[in-house]
Amino acid sequence: MSQTFDRRTFLRNAALGVSASTLPLTLVELAFAKPEDTFTFAYISDSHIQQIRGTEFVRNWDRGLIRAVAETNLLTPKPDFVVFGGDLAQLGGKPELDHGAGMLARLSGKVYHVMGEHDYYLDLGEYWSKLFGPQYYSFNHKGVHFVVLNSILTYDDWTLRRWPTAEQRMAEMAGLDNPNGSPFMVGDKQREWLQQDLAKVKKSTPVVVFSHSPLQKIYKGWNFWTEDAEQVQALLAPFDKVTVFYGHVHQIQYNQIGNISFTSAMATAWPWPYPQSYAQAEQLLPKLTVQMNRADPFFERDATGWQLIDINSGRARVNFNLYNNRTRTVAFDEKTGQPQDTAFQAADQRVPPQDHF
Repeated sequence: MSQTFDRRTFLRNAALGVSASTLPLTLVELAFAKPEDTFTFAYISDSHIQQIRGTEFVRNWDRGLIRAVAETNLLTPKPDFVVFGGDLAQLGGKPELDHGAGMLARLSGKVYHVMGEHDYYLDLGEYWSKLFGPQYYSFNHKGVHFVVLNSILTYDDWTLRRWPTAEQRMAEMAGLDNPNGSPFMVGDKQREWLQQDLAKVKKSTPVVVFSHSPLQKIYKGWNFWTEDAEQVQALLAPFDKVTVFYGHVHQIQYNQIGNISFTSAMATAWPWPYPQSYAQAEQLLPKLTVQMNRADPFFERDATGWQLIDINSGRARVNFNLYNNRTRTVAFDEKTGQPQDTAFQAADQRVPPQDHF
């Protein structure tokens, strides 16, 4: 009984932003002037559940998702809902999706799902949609308009070409450093839907967008990239307060483009290094509004963890709780008009990238 009490006490403190251990999930708090309007939601992403054979799956990826679900269920106060940010499966097969869905089914409360490329390119999302419903949609919650996008579509002439097998198509798109893949995009049909959806929303309403890819153009060689990012950003530009949360990159990223704040989520499976730390990358990561620091990719669970995100007046304050690493906070600075890392923003304080050979 005492162990249960201690665990719940820890999670309650964690939800209040107290630095402790790491949890492979994201806790997001939307803060408003009226306390009764403030609420939280949990964000879990990129579990990459992978089948070995039969009922045997990669244990490490299983454990990451199992832990995230367990920690989410113990949060006090409970989040209003949970978002899963995509890439539930590794190769998109029915056994992987069923196995992952079974673990997510243990979450208490409402769960919203985002499509990842690893969930999609085997059968073009057919089975995922049977499990979880529409691939893009919107909903309102306590004065906030939420939009879920499928941002991992690509050109039809790539998707619909005569592949030898669906498994090969999946494998080509699943590779991180694979020139045989194709850039991600939201696409014409979905952008038209988004335009119609946002037309019904007041410009003063806070808008939160969930996508799997970044809705930015970060590094094309690894598909940290959305081909029609600028067109999507233009649809969001008229709104006063916009925040985009995304998975896919398995690392800490933050950026500000116009009125839109971008924040990535860490994965429950494994971390990726930043592109500029990768020896095979032909060029460095294009310079963004804010230079990003990363955790150490040589530690298996570094850059997996959780974030407490406080959105006050439409701007995010993100507390990153990293495994075996110091807690970091990235907050919007009204003076500079962009997010800033409170510990490492100064150039002489930044963590140098790790070299990979």
